[in-house]
Amino acid sequence: MVKTKAVMIGAGLANMAAAVYLIQEAHWNGKQITFYGVDMHGANDGGTTSEFSDEYWNKAHPLANRTGYVARGGRMLNYRTYVDLMDLLDRIPSATEEGMTAAEDTHDFDAHHRTYDKARLLQGGKGIIDGGKLGLNNKDRVLLSKLVLMPDEEETKLDNITIAEYFKDDPHMFQTNFWYMWETTFAFRIESSVQELRRYMHQMIYEFTQIEHLVGVNRTRYNQFESIMLPLINYLKDQGVTFIDNRIVTDWEFADSPLQDEITVTGLHVKNLETDTEDLVDIDDDTAVIFTNGSITDSATMGDYDTPAPENMEYGISAALWKKATEHFYNLGTPDKFFNDRKNSEWVSFTLTTKNHLLLNEITRITTQVPGNALNSFLSTTPITPLGQKDVNMSIVVHHQPHFTTQKPNESVIWGYFLYPRRTGEFVHKQYIKMTGKEMAQELIGQLSKVDPGPVNIKSKETEIMDSIVNNIPVYMPYASALFNNRAKTDRPEVIPAHSTNLAFTGEFAEQPYQMIFTEQSAVRSGEIAAYHFTGISMDNLVDTPRYDKDPKTLLKATKKMFS
Repeated sequence: MVKTKAVMIGAGLANMAAAVYLIQEAHWNGKQITFYGVDMHGANDGGTTSEFSDEYWNKAHPLANRTGYVARGGRMLNYRTYVDLMDLLDRIPSATEEGMTAAEDTHDFDAHHRTYDKARLLQGGKGIIDGGKLGLNNKDRVLLSKLVLMPDEEETKLDNITIAEYFKDDPHMFQTNFWYMWETTFAFRIESSVQELRRYMHQMIYEFTQIEHLVGVNRTRYNQFESIMLPLINYLKDQGVTFIDNRIVTDWEFADSPLQDEITVTGLHVKNLETDTEDLVDIDDDTAVIFTNGSITDSATMGDYDTPAPENMEYGISAALWKKATEHFYNLGTPDKFFNDRKNSEWVSFTLTTKNHLLLNEITRITTQVPGNALNSFLSTTPITPLGQKDVNMSIVVHHQPHFTTQKPNESVIWGYFLYPRRTGEFVHKQYIKMTGKEMAQELIGQLSKVDPGPVNIKSKETEIMDSIVNNIPVYMPYASALFNNRAKTDRPEVIPAHSTNLAFTGEFAEQPYQMIFTEQSAVRSGEIAAYHFTGISMDNLVDTPRYDKDPKTLLKATKKMFS
């Protein structure tokens, strides 16, 4: 099983982590590693609009306005849980801070810019809501406690059960401040897997005591491409790793097996997007194939200030390759559980760039907090859910400025998202998915006006604010929450499937014991597992993962908070 070369399918965080561990722990030469990827951004992205405009998903939807910046999303870090990520970042130099590792860079920035969210929830007529009052009743507490206390070996009892089904006799849960904050912090929906919710309750149980302020959240100095991905890319290129961009692996060649269960990749069909040609890449016995089998940014498309983001119906390219593998072997999961039904996984987000700080300062005034602390979620004042309940309309993240190294001193960048894009705006009477960047900005100003304490309402400055906007980029992401989709435990392949001789799965659609997904932690750990497996390094060398669900002090604090 020990290999001396690796082909990486996908150039995201998980596979880059695998490459770093192959080089540093197995002492490989970087020239032994080759990446095939459609682009270099992955889910931890960020860059100028023009950089993204010519990438694969956007070529068929050219933008008239290519100014400003775009980030399709961002992950909140947490040192207490993200132990593998921080181990990885401590192995590579920062791309922006001389003499620091990427981990030291993040620690240094975070130490001087601690998160303390003062306006986690806002609602018209009430302004800033006291999120410290979780609003749970005894039935909520009992059902949540059952999830927290459920042993790992009983987790399959939650196979194919949604959060809505688990709480079917307790609709009150979805009217609590706890739920509003939990769904928007982690991007759960009521249709999501309760099995995955259980894992989050296990690994993030300490968030009970601080979720209204997000004091456990750690931030990178800049956007996550420049603070996480670029250091990895720079390091791996310096080590001689080969990156072949604008490539899609479209199909497999597998060795014949009498029992049809031994998985051995012998070749890859690789499409060159620049020449529209396809080649067969041979895989020899010495080569491991490390495959990120799904991406939450696949099929994502961008609009601009005057154009909604188009809805691209193409099945995600990484998931399509995963699906072809499942046609050969029975133990590689069920891609369609995650990628065949968008209604439970789609988002719309936006990145707003302004040429002055008027909007930024207005948000600071209304939320009473400086940029960098904030995840602000706006609650509806009327029922908007199928259960006839109030819920969050939209959320924004106000970054510490600058969020991009090339950002001008007079520019501000703000990111926001709509977790339910088929809902209709309160100020722009369209579904969010059909809004232009201009209309999303108008909806944001409207939401802020509802919670503005005055004396001069932000609405009176709308014209001036709109004039300050350089661009606002809507992004449609059909698979943004796909990794939370309702599923059984076996619907994701293991990192090293049974009987695999040279194929590993990495990223957010690979199954790992106890690991929650949608985090850089699980992505990095999957790459670490793959690297160690194919180089004969004992799994005892994996970074120790804390289990806060087994810590009596943490559980006691969480229990006290439940009754607040």
